Amino acid sequence: MFGRLGAPEIILILVVIILLFGAKKLPDMARSLGKSARILKSEAKAMKDDGKSSTTPAGPPDNDEQPAQRTIQAAPGDVTSSRPVNEPKDTTKR
Repeated sequence: MFGRLGAPEIILILVVIILLFGAKKLPDMARSLGKSARILKSEAKAMKDDGKSSTTPAGPPDNDEQPAQRTIQAAPGDVTSSRPVNEPKDTTKR
Protein backbone atom coordinates (compact mmCIF):
# COMPACT_ATOMS: atom_id res chain seq x y z
CA MET A 1 0.00 0.00 0.00
CA PHE A 2 2.62 2.51 1.07
CA GLY A 3 5.74 2.40 -1.05
CA ARG A 4 9.04 4.08 -0.61
CA LEU A 5 9.09 7.85 -0.32
CA GLY A 6 10.57 9.45 -3.38
CA ALA A 7 11.72 13.00 -4.02
CA PRO A 8 8.26 14.36 -4.99
CA GLU A 9 6.69 13.00 -1.81
CA ILE A 10 9.42 14.44 0.42
CA ILE A 11 9.13 17.84 -1.29
CA LEU A 12 5.36 17.78 -0.79
CA ILE A 13 5.77 16.95 2.91
CA LEU A 14 8.27 19.79 3.35
CA VAL A 15 5.95 22.27 1.61
CA VAL A 16 3.07 21.25 3.88
CA ILE A 17 5.27 21.66 6.99
CA ILE A 18 6.40 25.12 5.86
CA LEU A 19 2.80 26.14 5.19
CA LEU A 20 1.64 24.88 8.59
CA PHE A 21 4.39 26.31 10.76
CA GLY A 22 5.78 29.16 8.71
CA ALA A 23 9.33 29.73 7.57
CA LYS A 24 10.19 31.93 10.58
CA LYS A 25 9.31 29.29 13.20
CA LEU A 26 11.19 26.38 11.61
CA PRO A 27 14.75 27.45 12.65
CA ASP A 28 13.58 27.98 16.24
CA MET A 29 11.88 24.59 16.28
CA ALA A 30 14.98 22.87 14.88
CA ARG A 31 17.20 24.66 17.41
CA SER A 32 15.04 23.63 20.35
CA LEU A 33 14.85 20.05 19.04
CA GLY A 34 18.66 19.90 18.82
CA LYS A 35 19.02 21.34 22.31
CA SER A 36 16.58 18.77 23.67
CA ALA A 37 18.51 15.98 21.97
CA ARG A 38 21.79 17.20 23.54
CA ILE A 39 20.18 17.34 26.99
CA LEU A 40 18.76 13.84 26.58
CA LYS A 41 22.14 12.53 25.47
CA SER A 42 23.98 14.10 28.42
CA GLU A 43 21.37 12.81 30.90
CA ALA A 44 21.64 9.29 29.46
CA LYS A 45 25.44 9.46 29.67
CA ALA A 46 25.27 10.65 33.28
CA MET A 47 22.90 7.82 34.19
CA LYS A 48 25.21 5.32 32.49
CA ASP A 49 28.23 6.72 34.37
CA ASP A 50 26.29 6.53 37.64
CA GLY A 51 25.52 2.88 36.95
CA LYS A 52 29.21 2.08 36.53
CA SER A 53 30.25 3.96 39.67
CA SER A 54 27.55 2.37 41.85
CA THR A 55 29.17 -1.07 41.76
CA THR A 56 30.66 -0.45 45.20
CA PRO A 57 28.74 -2.01 48.08
CA ALA A 58 26.04 0.27 49.44
CA GLY A 59 26.67 0.97 53.06
CA PRO A 60 26.86 3.89 55.43
CA PRO A 61 29.71 6.27 54.65
CA ASP A 62 32.68 6.27 57.01
CA ASN A 63 32.48 10.00 57.58
CA ASP A 64 29.67 12.54 57.64
CA GLU A 65 31.00 14.63 54.74
CA GLN A 66 28.64 15.35 51.86
CA PRO A 67 29.92 14.52 48.36
CA ALA A 68 30.45 17.42 45.99
CA GLN A 69 27.32 18.37 44.04
CA ARG A 70 27.49 17.45 40.35
CA THR A 71 26.33 19.64 37.48
CA ILE A 72 25.08 18.21 34.21
CA GLN A 73 25.53 20.43 31.15
CA ALA A 74 23.71 20.00 27.86
CA ALA A 75 26.78 20.82 25.79
CA PRO A 76 30.28 22.12 26.47
CA GLY A 77 30.04 25.82 27.23
CA ASP A 78 26.25 25.76 27.47
CA VAL A 79 25.66 27.28 30.90
CA THR A 80 22.06 28.30 30.31
CA SER A 81 20.75 24.75 30.59
CA SER A 82 23.14 23.42 33.22
CA ARG A 83 21.62 22.57 36.53
CA PRO A 84 22.79 20.96 39.75
CA VAL A 85 21.85 17.37 40.31
CA ASN A 86 20.46 16.46 43.71
CA GLU A 87 21.51 12.98 44.71
CA PRO A 88 18.84 10.93 46.49
CA LYS A 89 19.49 10.43 50.17
CA ASP A 90 18.86 7.14 51.89
CA THR A 91 16.68 8.04 54.87
CA THR A 92 15.74 4.49 55.82
CA LYS A 93 17.11 3.09 59.06
CA ARG A 94 18.48 -0.42 58.73
